[in-house]
Amino acid sequence: MGLVGKPRQLSTAQTGVTLLELIIACSILLVLASAALPLARVALKRQKETELRRNLREMRTAIDRYKDLADRNLIRVELGSEGYPPDLETLVKGVQLGAGSDRRIRFLRRIPSDPMTGRADWGLRAVQDDPDSTSWGGKNVFDVYSRSTGTAHDGTKYSDW
Repeated sequence: MGLVGKPRQLSTAQTGVTLLELIIACSILLVLASAALPLARVALKRQKETELRRNLREMRTAIDRYKDLADRNLIRVELGSEGYPPDLETLVKGVQLGAGSDRRIRFLRRIPSDPMTGRADWGLRAVQDDPDSTSWGGKNVFDVYSRSTGTAHDGTKYSDW
């Protein structure tokens, strides 16, 4: 004969998680989550800073390429522009390469947006402007900078990059 009997009954202390265990587990999760949130915020800020550096480098390289072609007389430039583009839009639209050629050369696909402000609204400086100037002379584009008033992790202002 087999052993057939009543199923073993568990005592009430063994049936589930006590309220104290649940509170301790939630407290541990809360502490871990509160530690992870600032790290995520820092990572997001660093990502935006990297994107800002990349966008500034891309536009400054395009300005330098324009200036190089102007200095070699491969593109026509306005008198008094010192060989720099009149605005950022010119780098996107492109300019005619050579005097009798139908070929156009573009320096940027689009004007990138400033990740700190969320807009493609960049500060511009002309050759005639002071290096620290926040107003553009309007004659040419010698340099670009962020209009953000924020401060980077290294303590510098984004507008100084």
